[in-house]
Formats: sequence, structure tokens, C-alpha cells
Amino acid sequence: MSREEKVSQRELFDKQMKEFEEFVESMKDSLGLPTFPDMKSGALQWYDQRWITTRFVISVEGIKEFFDKLIDGKFVTTKCKSCGELYFPPQKDCPKCRKSDMEWVELSREGELLTYTQINVKPYSFSHYDDYIVGIVRLPEGINVTAWIRADDPSKLQIGMKMRLEIVRRKPENYITYEWVPAEE
Repeated sequence: MSREEKVSQRELFDKQMKEFEEFVESMKDSLGLPTFPDMKSGALQWYDQRWITTRFVISVEGIKEFFDKLIDGKFVTTKCKSCGELYFPPQKDCPKCRKSDMEWVELSREGELLTYTQINVKPYSFSHYDDYIVGIVRLPEGINVTAWIRADDPSKLQIGMKMRLEIVRRKPENYITYEWVPAEE
């Protein structure tokens, strides 16, 4: 199939949902309800035909320093001054000792790949991306950081390999984030 003929995951999803909605509509016409039997169990399912679009605004004021440093090209997190516990993602308050006495510390930008997975079936809101890889890397500080992995050749990824964190601007949203790359690249 040529690139021009290739159907995006979003287009495929939209087509399948249209077909599914037509089926549910026929069930509703015959039964009076938007219900259908589950394909595996046969259990009756209800299809809510209202779309839910979710966007949200949440305050990040308590961890504003993380975003300020990310903009400056630094990767930081919080450490509790009372008990010494290190947290990533950053926390405003210490979940362990319940104190609000946190300090900002810079983190290593290299670590060891613990696990990864390639995402082929994406949530609808990510369906505009090509397939991508998400991995968990353990830093020398002992914390794990989950992020996308950018690799020239994903087949060369191996558990235990050294990874390097890079701060990037992700398209098409155009916001600053971080991702892992193999340390050798």
C-alpha cells in the first residue's frame, strides 16, 4: 500500500465507529434502546451516544520550578528536606512524612533502560502520531522516569542499555518535554 493509500489510525477509528454507530442505531430502531450483546461474553452493553471531549486545566503552581527549569534545559525534581525522599514526578508536599519542606535538585540525564513498549494502537488523542515507544529508565539516584524513546533503530533497544534524556519541543503541539535516546546516538 502506498503512503497516499495508507489510512491513518484516526481515519480507521472514525470509519469503524461510524459502522458501529449504524449497527447500534439499527438495534435502537428494533429494540428501542442503544444496546447490543458483547461479542465475547454475550452480556448486554449500553452504548452512550453522546461524545465526551475532555480538556482540562490544572494548577502546576506548586511545581512551577520543574517547568521553569525544563524551559532552561535542566531536568529537576523535588527532595524532602525532612526525610530525604526523592520524588519524580516532582511533588509539592512529601507523601512519606507529609511535610511541605521540599527542595529542588537537578537529576542525572543518563540512566539504564528497565523496560519499553512500542505503542501501535494509540488513544484517539494520540492517533495523529506515528507509532511511538515509551520506556522507563532508572536514574543513578534510584528513581524511574517514564518518557517517550526516540531511536533511529528501535530494534537495537535492549533492556539494560544506557539512555540519555534530551529536552525537546514535541510537534505538532509545540510544547517542551523530555524524551529518552540511546546514549550511543
